Amino acid sequence: MDKTALQFLGRLMDTISPSGFEEEAGRVWADEARTFTRDVWRDQHGNTYARLNQGGRPRVMLAGHVDEIGVQITHIDEQGFLYFAAIGGWDPQILQGQRIRLRTKKGRVLGVIGKKPVHLLKAEERDKVTKLEDLWIDIGARNAKQARAAVEIGDPGSIACDLAELLNGRYVSRAMDDKIGAFVVLEAARLLAQTKLTAEVVAVATVQEEVGLRGATTSAFALDPQVGIAVDVHFATDFPSMEVEKKRLGVIKLGRGPTITRGPNANPVLFNLLVAAAHKHKIPHQIVADPRGTGTDANEIQLTRAGVATALVSVPNRYMHSPSEMVSLDDAFSAAKLIAAAVGRITRATDFTAAL
Repeated sequence: MDKTALQFLGRLMDTISPSGFEEEAGRVWADEARTFTRDVWRDQHGNTYARLNQGGRPRVMLAGHVDEIGVQITHIDEQGFLYFAAIGGWDPQILQGQRIRLRTKKGRVLGVIGKKPVHLLKAEERDKVTKLEDLWIDIGARNAKQARAAVEIGDPGSIACDLAELLNGRYVSRAMDDKIGAFVVLEAARLLAQTKLTAEVVAVATVQEEVGLRGATTSAFALDPQVGIAVDVHFATDFPSMEVEKKRLGVIKLGRGPTITRGPNANPVLFNLLVAAAHKHKIPHQIVADPRGTGTDANEIQLTRAGVATALVSVPNRYMHSPSEMVSLDDAFSAAKLIAAAVGRITRATDFTAAL
C-alpha cells in the first residue's frame, strides 16, 4: 500500500464537503496535485483541475466528483436545537442518533441528531417511517443565544465518521461516494505524469454531482475534451439481501477490480480500449451493463458541445449513502492503473467513431 497515497486519501475524506461547499476538499486535492504538476487551478464554480502535457492531442478529461451528501442548517429554535435540510439523497432512518460535524466560520462544531426515544413512541408512531422534519441536531447549547453564537443558518455538515480500515484492505468512510473517484483520477494523473504522453490530460475534482451533475457540466464545457473518463462508485451486490439486484445489476464484488460500464453512455471504442488495457496489464476488472444514462458525471461529459467519447470506470461500494460506505483500496488503485494504461494508448490517430 502506498503510504503517501493513503495519507492523501485520509486528508481528503476528513474534509467536510457537501454539494455546494467543496472548497475544503478542493484545496486538499489541489495541494496533492501540485506534488507532480504545476498546472493546477480552480474555476468560479468550484471545480479543481490538474493538467498534464498542455497542447497535446486529443484532450482527455478525467473526472471524479469531490462533493458528498450532507446537511445544511435551516433553523435554530429558542431552546438551541438546530433543524436541517438534506444535501443529496439521505435515508432518514440512517441519520437517527448519528454524530455530525458542522463546518462554521469559527471551526467545526460537533452535534448529535436527535429523535424521541423508542420508549416514548406510541404504537402507531413506531410503525411510521421517520421523516427529516422529525429530527434535529443537538450541539449541547443551553439556549438559542448560545447556539447562534456557534452556528449560523446555512452552515453545512457531514456525518462524523472518519476513514477506517477493516480486514483485507477494505476501508469505510461516509464519503467514498465519490471522494474515492476524485482520489482515483488524481492517482491516474500521477501515474501518467511519469510517462511520455501524446494526449493532454486534465484531471478534475468536480462539484455538485449529488445535486444534479452540475460541476461536470461546467468543467466539461470549459475544457472541451475529445475524450472523457468519469470515475464514480458502483453498487456492490456481494452482501445479503441483494439477490434481486444481482439480476438487474450483475454480480459485482469488492476486491475483484473496478467496473467498466458498457451501454449508451459509453463510447464503444473507448470501452474496448479500457478492456484491452486491462487484459494486457492483467488488471482485474468487472463489466457492468447499463442500458440508460448512468446518473454520473459521465452523462454530462458525453453530452457536452457536439458530444464527447466517454467512459465510466467505477469502484464497487457497499452500503452507499450511509456513514460507512465500504470499498476495497485494491479496486481503487486498480482503477487508477487501468485509466493510466488506457490513456497512455490514446494517440492523435485514435478514431473514436470507428465502432459507430
